[in-house]
Amino acid sequence: MKLSVIVPVLDEAAGIVGALSALQPLRARGHEIIVVDGGSRDGTAALAAPLADRVAVAPRGRASQMNQGAALANGDGLLFLHADTRLPPGADQLVAEALGSEGRVWGRFDVRVEGRSPLLGVVAHCMNLRSRLTGIATGDQAIFASRAAFQTLGGFPAIALMEDIAFSRRARRLGAPACLRASVVTSGRRWDRHGVLRTVFFMWRLRLAYFCGASPDELARRYDARA
Repeated sequence: MKLSVIVPVLDEAAGIVGALSALQPLRARGHEIIVVDGGSRDGTAALAAPLADRVAVAPRGRASQMNQGAALANGDGLLFLHADTRLPPGADQLVAEALGSEGRVWGRFDVRVEGRSPLLGVVAHCMNLRSRLTGIATGDQAIFASRAAFQTLGGFPAIALMEDIAFSRRARRLGAPACLRASVVTSGRRWDRHGVLRTVFFMWRLRLAYFCGASPDELARRYDARA
């Protein structure tokens, strides 16, 4: 299975070279890396160009950027990776095996959060357990899907925030996710900046508001104001 790794970015100049360098073994094995920039003003796209198969531009917003990357992808499998998240070794084989399992057309990895607080281990454990129990994946867990399933679902909903939650809810109609125990490692920078418990409670409030019908545009404004 050829895998297309789609990386939405916005002002990631400080870390994009390291992030894409970590993906070069996948390119060497015949997979492709697509970076989709949402309007960076720090030269992210130029830094990404030598390390990606394609760098595209899309309107700001992860849903818009990831859908644009999927439209350009040549792979049979699509993997959506945040710029501050690293895949485990052999991720391509793990995804191929997961999507090759009968009835599995989408999934995600477990996540480990890297940061200063020892509470981040508890945060990651709870994220993984909740995802396993609910069948809902978050973007930090590197969501993947077969191209056919992604097209059937119409991609990520065109909303400003919670696109990962909305996509998961749709995708569950096609079957339960493959919940891989191999862990991606994501940056705990927002937890370090604002405090672990305060960040957890803030995200819970946003998700509760979303499930109660709050506008994703309003939630995105609240999220951006805190970033």
